[in-house]
This record gives sequence, structure tokens and C-alpha cells, in this order.
Amino acid sequence: MHRTPLLAVALAAAVLVAGCDSKADKLTAETPASAEPAAPAAKIDYAAWTKGTSAPVKDPLYPAHGNAELDVLHYDLKLSWVPSTKILTGEATLQIRPAADAASINLDFKPYTLDKVTVDDTAVPDAKVTAERLVVPAAVTKDKPVTLTVGYHGKPATTPMPSHRGDAEPLGLTITKEGGLFTMQEPFGAYTWYPANDQPSDKALYDIAVTVPAGWSAIAAGTPAAQEGNTFSYHSADPMASYLQTLAVGKYKKATAKGPRGIPLTYWYRDKTDAKMLVSLKKSPKFLTFLEKRFGPYPFPSGGIVLVDSPSGMETQQMITMGREVKKFDAAFFEEDLLHEYAHQWFGDAVTPSDWNDLWLNEGWAMYAQFLWEKDLYHLTGKQLEDYLRKYDAQYRKKLGPPAHPKAANFAESNVYICPAAMLKELNDALGDAKFFALAKAWVQTQKGTQQDRASFTAFVNKQTGRDFTKLINAWLDGKTTPKP
Repeated sequence: MHRTPLLAVALAAAVLVAGCDSKADKLTAETPASAEPAAPAAKIDYAAWTKGTSAPVKDPLYPAHGNAELDVLHYDLKLSWVPSTKILTGEATLQIRPAADAASINLDFKPYTLDKVTVDDTAVPDAKVTAERLVVPAAVTKDKPVTLTVGYHGKPATTPMPSHRGDAEPLGLTITKEGGLFTMQEPFGAYTWYPANDQPSDKALYDIAVTVPAGWSAIAAGTPAAQEGNTFSYHSADPMASYLQTLAVGKYKKATAKGPRGIPLTYWYRDKTDAKMLVSLKKSPKFLTFLEKRFGPYPFPSGGIVLVDSPSGMETQQMITMGREVKKFDAAFFEEDLLHEYAHQWFGDAVTPSDWNDLWLNEGWAMYAQFLWEKDLYHLTGKQLEDYLRKYDAQYRKKLGPPAHPKAANFAESNVYICPAAMLKELNDALGDAKFFALAKAWVQTQKGTQQDRASFTAFVNKQTGRDFTKLINAWLDGKTTPKP
């Protein structure tokens, strides 16, 4: 998640830095057509997108976003960006498994001008965008897949971030000063550039192709495909939550490298400021080696980083989005944050929480991984880390509440980082390193591609260890005060 400098250890010998952000538009059709959907075309093999199958739930923290009645299996996005006009043109084709019978298809979407909307190749002229929802009046039947295609164009607009973080910024697709684009979109914001089921419980497969002017580059999450002319393409064969997708457009330069076991890495940067950061980006193989030793193989076929005009950072899947808007570049802090975002590829990306009440499940693990890195880097003792965690756990728990009960207006603030990291430290101490990291590896490697929650995590810990840690986990997640040693 977006980085936030939190604090420093009181000891002069070491510093610990924490890382971690209505107008209706109705389609005008030349030829009227029935809003009733035709049967799915026989030529479409929906089995090709089985890995995108999810069990969507209504998010308790942000219930206005997402639709638990729809399971998007696959997004095929064909986009073009014209910097001079600041117009984004898109055609989004979604393969959808209805999770319930419904009279219409409803998705999150910012008000763009709709150029066409079809369901199984049948035009739906009454489709419209109102109150940031795309409403397509076409009846669907539970578990009978349909294909929705939406053509649209317009100027992107962002949405406010529900947080008081120091690096909080508008969410969604942002236009840069040079006429490029970037996006930060946790907990929501994907819907500012394509129609999306914008909630963590609906993971899907992606294919993205972005056409830009000569001299510009387009970067998205997923595995890079061959560039054709000015069109850049990316493919995600592993399911991805909408908040983990990214898009950046700019006059980028590209550097490539190999990570452990030959994992292809790509670094996208621009000017001299970025070139300084490139030195840190090139340490990625070292970060990945550190993480693989503790959590098992890197869970995706490729990785990379794109630098954008933001003060924050985000664990976007296979292509980390890192902010370059810093008053003074601090390589050590930047690298600690970068390791944090890489850790999220295991915790948050490979294994994703079902709803935003369980953000601690992402941030606690990534934060603890970062602290383990800093512990080695600064030669800290276990006692120093323990004292640090307990001190700041008490402060954040008192100010923001326990980590398993976040407030909607305080998204991704410090309690969901430090407090669950302290819990994991207690679990680590109770199990010892060998059993703790065996647990961590098993959690990721056996749950990869799924959405999990607190109950499933607790059950997994107890089964994997053969011990009942329910009381310890509950005390750290629910307690109003820091649990006693």
C-alpha cells in the first residue's frame, strides 16, 4: 500500500521506518435494439477464464462500491490516450458470471460518454452511467455467463481518498503536468478508467492494450507482451483484484533485469530524478531473494516498477507503482518502502482479503517483512523491535482503534500496519523462526489466487501449527489496548 513514513526507533544505532491513500450519461444508439440479452454466443469458451472465478461479497467498509451479484472473470481493455486533448478512449469487454439472478448489470464507472454497450453482441441503448454506476438493463441468470462490451470516451477524473494519511491523494486515473497518466486506486479508483467491480473480493484475469503517441510508453500490471507500433500490451494469467491494476503513460525509458530464478524484471523511469532512483530499483533481485527465503517463490511470472508523479507507493500486481514526488530523495527509506511493496506481491496480491475490514492481513505481513529487513540492515535485536512495536501499537490503537475494526474515514492508517505486525512478531516468537516461516510459506503457496479473511487465516494458523492461537490473534486484532507480554 502507499508508503507512509511513521517513526524512528529511540536508539541512536538504528532507525525503523514504516511503509506502508451525479450526472447521468445515457447511450445514444442509432438503431434501437432490445435490452434483453441474447443467449451467450456458442463460440465463447468461458472455461478459458475459470481462474478468474471469485465469490464476491458486499464490502462492509465501502458498500457503495462493488456488486456482490456479479463475478467478473476477465477484463479485456483496449485503450488509447491523446495527451493534447486529454481524452481517454476505451473499449472494455468483460466476461461475467452472474452470482445471482438480476434484472440488470451494475458496475462501478465514472461518467464517461458511452459510445456503445452490448451484452452478448446485442445492443443495449438504455444503458447509462448515473451516480458513478454503469447500469445496463439486461437480465442475467445466476451462473450463466455473459459478455459485456462498453465503448466510451472522455476526460478522466479522480475520486477522494477516505483517509487522513500524510500522503493521501485523489484516487484513480490522474493526468500529469506533461499530459501523461498514472493511477493510485486503493481502496477504489479502477472505476475512474474502466467499468469495474471495484472491490477486493472479485479477482479477475486481465488483458490490456494501450495505444499512445510516438515517443510515449504505456505501462500496466501483468506480464508485458510484444509491443506493436505504439500499442503496449499486458496479460495477467493470475487473478487480480481491481485495486491492484495500474496504468501509467509518459515519456518513459525502460531498463530490464533478471531476479532470482531468472524472473524477468522491468523498470520504467523518465528524467534525471528518476535516474537516481533507478540505482535503488536495480536492487530488486536482492529484495526478492530476501523475501523468497522467508515466504517461498515469488508468486508471478514477472515483476517490475514504474515511477509516477505521486508521493506514495502501491503494490500493483507484477508492476509496482512507486511515487517520485519527494522533497529529498532518501535511498534507504525508498528501498525499505520498495521491499514493503514487493512483500505485498505475496501478501495482498497472491492472497487477497475478501473485504477491507481485513486490510490488516495485507499490511501486517508486508510491514513485518519490512521490519525483518530493517532488523538485519540496522543490526537490531529482537528486544529493540519488540519495544518499538509495543510502544507504537499502544499509540495507534488508542488513536485509531484495533486493526480488525478500521473506520471508513481512516483507510490504511497506521493501526493496520503496526498492530498486526506486532501480532506476527508475537506469533514468530511463540513458534520460532523455522515453524513461523514454514507457516508463512504454506499460507501463500497453498492459498495463492484466492481471497481470504480473518476466520480462514486463524483456522489455517491453528491447523498448520497444531496449536490454538485463536486467543492470541483475537487479542491483537480486537483489543482496545496492547496485549500484555
